Amino acid sequence: MRYVYLIIILIFSNNLYAKDYTKNIKTKFFIKDMVDKYNFSKDELNILFSNVIVQKQALARYVRKPRPKITHTKKKPINKIKRVGSWDRYEAWILKRGRINRGAKYMKKYKIPLEKAYNKFGLPPEYITAIIGIESYYGKNTGKFPVLDTLTTLAFESNRKNNFFKHQLKSFLLMTKKEKVNPKVIKGSIAGAIGLCQFMPSNYEKLAIDFNGDGRKQMNNHIDAIGSIAHYFKQNHWKKGEEVAVRVKYKGNRFKKLKTGYKYKYHRSYLKGISPITPFNYHGKVSLIKLKRTKYDELWYGAKNFFVITRYNHSNYYAMAVYQLAKKIKEEYKRRYLNPI
Repeated sequence: MRYVYLIIILIFSNNLYAKDYTKNIKTKFFIKDMVDKYNFSKDELNILFSNVIVQKQALARYVRKPRPKITHTKKKPINKIKRVGSWDRYEAWILKRGRINRGAKYMKKYKIPLEKAYNKFGLPPEYITAIIGIESYYGKNTGKFPVLDTLTTLAFESNRKNNFFKHQLKSFLLMTKKEKVNPKVIKGSIAGAIGLCQFMPSNYEKLAIDFNGDGRKQMNNHIDAIGSIAHYFKQNHWKKGEEVAVRVKYKGNRFKKLKTGYKYKYHRSYLKGISPITPFNYHGKVSLIKLKRTKYDELWYGAKNFFVITRYNHSNYYAMAVYQLAKKIKEEYKRRYLNPI
């Protein structure tokens, strides 16, 4: 009995509450669709959706905040906060020595499946390792949020991405049915991403693979995760052996001359006064990737493979962190295991 009280206390202390979503008209249509199209049991789905813990923290991320009312009182000067040094903070968070050291150990431990993935899909072991290191700290943090509750909340509570999360919920239920897993027990990120590589359920459905040959696609299995990441990159047109990025030099400390980011691509002949610091054997269009440091902007060329990394997470900083972490992991691996002192 004391455990029941403990659960109740935990729920209320975190401002969570249970809700019967079977009374929601959107949920009723969703259940009917899953029964008619995918042969789910209506009774089983009703049981699943009858007692869902509403994930308010997740919902808050996707609900548009109301704009403050404009009053015609005495005007006050607006102080804009300049986010200088944002790359310094991001770099300090991602490129920690502990993450690099663990990455080298991970490469050694999973050397065979990493090499197999490289040979089959062309993605180097250090990049696969870096992704797992960033997404789940090599499996130590795969998420603490109940995925079914998260996706149900985001699918049926009003927010700007209802349709997206309804699709994710469908994919999640199809995944758990196929793998014969209880959907109530799976934990993930605050947005419903799952496993070592933090795939959203729809990506699991399309891009996860069984890489250890046991007939199942399990995102908490290291070998399956390794193969799935490599397959993901291959499907997004990663080119084996091609350059990813290179730091470039330009005149000045702050770069404002051209638009930056992976969305904008330039012929190198157009980029007068900008040149690589080290040799860069790539002849296609490049993006200008700007990393804001406290005292200056660091500028890089991003090649097509850099763009491919942004398909995993649509962030310039994320892609650069993967690139730099991969390089540091490879260097540490060589130092430890190939050239020991």
